[in-house]
Amino acid sequence: MKTIIDCDPGHDDAIAILYAAQHLDIVGITTIFGNQTVEKTTLNALKVLTLAGLDYPVAKGCDRPLIGSAPLATDVHGASGLDGVDLPEPSMQALDQHAVSFLIEQASRHRGELAVAITGAHTNVAMALRLEPRLKEWISRISIMGGTTGIGNLKPQACVNILSDPEAAHIVFSSGIPIHWIGYETTRTVLMELGHITRLRDSGKRVARAVGDIAFYYRERQLYVNGLNGAPMHDSCAIVPLIRNDLIRYQPVHLDVALEQGIARGMTVVDRRPLQPQAVLSSVSARRPDNVLMASELDRQAIIETIITAVLNYP
Repeated sequence: MKTIIDCDPGHDDAIAILYAAQHLDIVGITTIFGNQTVEKTTLNALKVLTLAGLDYPVAKGCDRPLIGSAPLATDVHGASGLDGVDLPEPSMQALDQHAVSFLIEQASRHRGELAVAITGAHTNVAMALRLEPRLKEWISRISIMGGTTGIGNLKPQACVNILSDPEAAHIVFSSGIPIHWIGYETTRTVLMELGHITRLRDSGKRVARAVGDIAFYYRERQLYVNGLNGAPMHDSCAIVPLIRNDLIRYQPVHLDVALEQGIARGMTVVDRRPLQPQAVLSSVSARRPDNVLMASELDRQAIIETIITAVLNYP
């Protein structure tokens, strides 16, 4: 499947790129602010590709949200956005083309065939949708990691990938493009544990050892910040629907993004009420049409195994 990964590497983004590259026809990587500045996330994307000997176009994207400013996730990902691993200096450069322009160009070239995996803020894709409304017909589907129906990360009930640019997320979720959505409360349970990390580090393979180092650092930070005894494969979960959709069970729901200033800003509000179509109600708000397929159940161990297998396939 022809795919663009719109990301902010980031430890989990780095692993997602390497996982996707073993299975998908990647036409490019677009970068965004989030886990660090867009300059640093772009550099990290280039380093990851160089590590694995991959040659994909990388287009640097937006450095801020549509409105205001956004926090960076430095408490977890460190000063570089990808601390804890020694990666080679890039053997390639980013394109002299903005990510928004690149997204539009590739969607036009691969009309009806292109999937987009969003594992960071939605600003690049939202800007592309505003500039070229025909993307709604050109992009076949979008797979999203971000948001939550329960526990959050930067805020009690909000996830950084949505909170970083709620207006952009609203544009994407309202686009009418088929969306597979995997929320933070689900992805935080898909953990690469110490045994998996040791398996990668002891493999004798360069890419696998590097991924082991990435996951080890990420696990340590998650244990310190969130009490999670493993490295959550958040962003790889957005790749799974494009490779092994049988590993996820979905529920169609309507999703809204809270845009108002205050404690609720950036929340993903999901309507799962079983309202009956024949009911005529005056005091109950109507359920709006479903706009996403929400991941409700995952085969966690199988997902971890398919990621590890992909990483071990590198020489």
